[in-house]
Amino acid sequence: MFKIDDYIMYGMTGVCKVLDITNEKITNGVKKEYYVLSPLYSNNTIIKIPVDNKKVPMRKILSEVTVASLISDIPNMDTSWIDNEKMRSEQFKVMLRSGKCEELLKLIRSIYCNKEHIKSLGKKSHQADDNMMKEAERLLNEEFATVLNISPDEVTSYISSHIPQ
Repeated sequence: MFKIDDYIMYGMTGVCKVLDITNEKITNGVKKEYYVLSPLYSNNTIIKIPVDNKKVPMRKILSEVTVASLISDIPNMDTSWIDNEKMRSEQFKVMLRSGKCEELLKLIRSIYCNKEHIKSLGKKSHQADDNMMKEAERLLNEEFATVLNISPDEVTSYISSHIPQ
C-alpha cells in the first residue's frame, strides 16, 4: 500500500503524487479506500482510484540506484523487431502498458534502431511506431526526471552523458 506523499507510476497517466487516502461510501453504505492522486506533469487533474484496483498498473517510482543501473544497461539491452506491422503494434502496446522501465527502454531502443536502419535506406518510419516511441519516452522521461530531480526535457541528454562508452 502506498502512503501519502509517495510518488507512483499510474498506468499510462505517468508519475502521480499520492495526495490522500480516503474512505468513500459506495453501494449499501459499504466503505471503500481510495487513493487521491495528482499527476505531476498534467494540469489540475485529480484521480481517485480504489486502493485494491487491479485494472490499472500502479507502482512506486524507481530508486536513483535502479535508474542508474538501467541507464548503464542500455547498450546491452536486446532489441526486437517484428516486420508484421499489426503484430509489432500489439507487442509494443503490451510493452507500453506494462509500465516497466526495462520494457519501455527496449521499445524505444527497438524503434530507434529500426528508424536508423530505415533512414539509411532512404525510407521513413511508420507514424504508429513514432507515436509509440513518443509515448514510451514520455513515461520514461517523467519517471527518470522525478527520480533524478531534473526536468523531463533534460532526461535524454542525461542518459546520453551517462551511458558507458
